[in-house]
Amino acid sequence: MPREDLAARVQAARALREAAHRRRHLRTVTRRAGVVCTVDGRDLLNFCSNDYLGLSQHPRVIAALRDAAGEGSGAGASHLVCGHGAQHAALEAELADWLQAPRALLFGSGYLANLAVVQALLGAGDLCVQDKRNHASLIDGARLAGCAFKRYPHGDAEGAARQLASQAEGAALLASDGVFSMDGDVAPLRALAQVARAQRATLYIDDAHGVGVLGDAGRGSIDAAGLAAADVPLRLVTFGKALGSAGAAVAGDADLVAHLAETARPHIYTTALPPAQAAATREAVRIARAGDDLRARLAANIGRLQAGARARGLALLPSDTPIQPLLVGGDADALALAAALEQQGYWVAPIRPPTVPEGSARLRITLAAGHLPAQVDGLLDALARARDAVAA
Repeated sequence: MPREDLAARVQAARALREAAHRRRHLRTVTRRAGVVCTVDGRDLLNFCSNDYLGLSQHPRVIAALRDAAGEGSGAGASHLVCGHGAQHAALEAELADWLQAPRALLFGSGYLANLAVVQALLGAGDLCVQDKRNHASLIDGARLAGCAFKRYPHGDAEGAARQLASQAEGAALLASDGVFSMDGDVAPLRALAQVARAQRATLYIDDAHGVGVLGDAGRGSIDAAGLAAADVPLRLVTFGKALGSAGAAVAGDADLVAHLAETARPHIYTTALPPAQAAATREAVRIARAGDDLRARLAANIGRLQAGARARGLALLPSDTPIQPLLVGGDADALALAAALEQQGYWVAPIRPPTVPEGSARLRITLAAGHLPAQVDGLLDALARARDAVAA
């Protein structure tokens, strides 16, 4: 058979996505002012950002970025060569102290960090067990590690135990999101910790959407579940969600983190974050740590949206986090609802397969501390109008 042409394959795949209403398009934001974005010359109220505490535009974070700008626009090398500076070391120490973990290690992104953890710790003969709705980076990490990879039904700790028990030899890693990014629900962390102990597995929690929002002082879903560092030897904290910055860190057991620093390919072979970015993130950590007022405003907005949705017959998925999904079902209907909202001045992302399971396309509504009550009410009214218009 003749060799397949990649360009022709790409065109055919694009045509299939078009027919299934699954094309994705970049939107360019030309201005951000709090929860308002200017897109294509039009101001939209943003209800699809992960900047839950509004720290990306906080004056203190911006000031920290500017104050450290003299250190240059980049680190110049990876951490292990000459890229690890005082700003990076200070941020790692601040994170470890905040999360009450022995040590933290910086990465360029949460995706890289998840690849790093699974690849550096597991190999042939080992086992990685994961929730079926884990983030794609955790799934990719297991596939790249070359270990046995098994998944359990969403939120089913007993299912996790069965999968771990199916292979007794080798090392085992039990990995789960803390807060699931598309559903907004929280993993059964206490039950997972018990399973990990019983099965002699290491528990790793991706808390990208929990840190800053949940737990005492915003320490995340692990703290909210009443668990300590000894219960969860490794956790991921990303900087691009509640901290409003960029990058990520893995925090936890000192020996495990040291092993990552020396062997994890995404750490060894990636240029360190710009020093000024690290300085800005450190200031964001300080604000989040003392940000009970921001979390209270965020919680009030979540409660307001839920109550208003019930009153209008809008069926949100069960979630007590800033992620409040409205299940739609069909891909075309999700796109139509999002377009109808945008016509009314509201930006809400339509999420379709393969990001979510087949038949579960949704609007992923995300709330922030900066949303005003009137803006939440306005979104609810716009949702009801859009629903009625699409159903007509």
